[in-house]
Amino acid sequence: MAQKLNRIHFALREGEDYIPLISLLKACDVVYSGAEAQEVVTAGMVLRNGEVETRKRAKITAGEVIVFENFEIFVEGWDG
Repeated sequence: MAQKLNRIHFALREGEDYIPLISLLKACDVVYSGAEAQEVVTAGMVLRNGEVETRKRAKITAGEVIVFENFEIFVEGWDG
């Protein structure tokens, strides 16, 4: 049976065009620390738009979807 993903909507801050992948994982509280974020990314456990992403500082922009374990993070632009 497929596991249901917890959906998280993350909005970039005003004036920001992207967020580094490890910072996104920390900001969404899907990892406990920056060190854990680096470990899961380099281990190939994170998907970016359906593809494995191993670059810790990959620039994640609005419209992208990140999946880690049972979390699906939708990155949105600032809407203020």
